[in-house]
Amino acid sequence: MLKPIFVVAACILALMVVLKDGRVLKTTGLTSKCSPVSAVVQGVVVEACKPGKLEGRPDLTKRDCIAAGIAGKLEYWRCPAEIQATSAGR
Repeated sequence: MLKPIFVVAACILALMVVLKDGRVLKTTGLTSKCSPVSAVVQGVVVEACKPGKLEGRPDLTKRDCIAAGIAGKLEYWRCPAEIQATSAGR
């Protein structure tokens, strides 16, 4: 009697874990996906974003990015490059 309830609960838990990760939604195209398309030049990196079927085009203004234009299905953004620590002085 309780076995089917535990099986359904385990399936729901597994589905929740997979969806929380987010990779499945991005690979299926349901959510937007951005990737850098140029090297860091003067502290700026250009990112190309594909719109998702559920959420449309992403808004990168929260990351201090500036919209650079739309070409086809891609939207380009100029974003400040992240500062990464290096061991160059050692």
